[in-house]
Amino acid sequence: MKTQRFMPVASLLLSTVFFTACSKEEVSQPALRADNEVAITAQATAVAMNSWMSGLADNTSLAALSIPGTHDSGARTEPVAGTAKCQDLTIAQQLEAGVRYLDIRCRHIGNAFAIHHGSIYQNLNFDDVLQACTSFLTSHPQETIIMSVKEEYDATDNTRTFEQTFDTYVQQYASFWSTGATIPTLGQVRGKIVLLRRFGATGTPKGIEATNWADNTTFTISNSNATLKIQDQYVVPDNNAKWTNVTNLFTEAFTQSNNTLYINYTSGYKSLIFSIPSITTVSGNINPRINTYFTSAAHGRYGVIPMDFVNADRAGLIVNTNF
Repeated sequence: MKTQRFMPVASLLLSTVFFTACSKEEVSQPALRADNEVAITAQATAVAMNSWMSGLADNTSLAALSIPGTHDSGARTEPVAGTAKCQDLTIAQQLEAGVRYLDIRCRHIGNAFAIHHGSIYQNLNFDDVLQACTSFLTSHPQETIIMSVKEEYDATDNTRTFEQTFDTYVQQYASFWSTGATIPTLGQVRGKIVLLRRFGATGTPKGIEATNWADNTTFTISNSNATLKIQDQYVVPDNNAKWTNVTNLFTEAFTQSNNTLYINYTSGYKSLIFSIPSITTVSGNINPRINTYFTSAAHGRYGVIPMDFVNADRAGLIVNTNF
């Protein structure tokens, strides 16, 4: 990826649309021409963010990309400000904004999955998540979504295992799932949800295996099928130290030529008085640094970057490093 140089999808669209418009009719009013250019740019950017993978070759490994992601993707509800909410955008809005990695936390309750952040129910169920994802992929069949699925909080009132309940969701949306154990190429999984499995399974292969997820550190998961390098230091007493951990993995992903899938969580929380967690104390400091870093970042691989409070502008800066 580092030696390739492509014009961003937005630029290609802008060039094509603007050339066509000018060839049909000469625009004589500068103000009108400027208004048209702004409108065309806005439209091209929107198309690029919801279909940016369509501009990449089929033989590109997912491990070779820079992929915007979200931490605790369904967490939009909290009882006390700063303690549980991690996103402003819905799942559907995240996908439209360019996000292609979702971090889904499921509480197993009544033989179904409810979306939780810790003990806090997010007024969202796994069916809602899958409906948003499959609707998006139906409209944008050249895209793919990596979905991390993790069991969250206490299991209640179930007559089967977490895995068995998960299997029923796969069967319901069978044509949309990719549950292979290896890291695929884009061509193999366009229009699919690629499972990154953080729960135990007796029936395998069942997604890219990530059950040995270490706690609050940087670590490697490696087996005969795939290698993952993950930074998930979520307890953040010092934002500078967190940022150093983030940028260290950016540098490693960029400089190494391998098929390792780098997953670099920029999220976290700081414990305040009485051990109350503050998510925004971290995101409010780290997110502007991400903006600055990727505004001038060289083209190349930086890995999967799950963030709190993602937006299309920040996702776009990351996406552009692929082109």
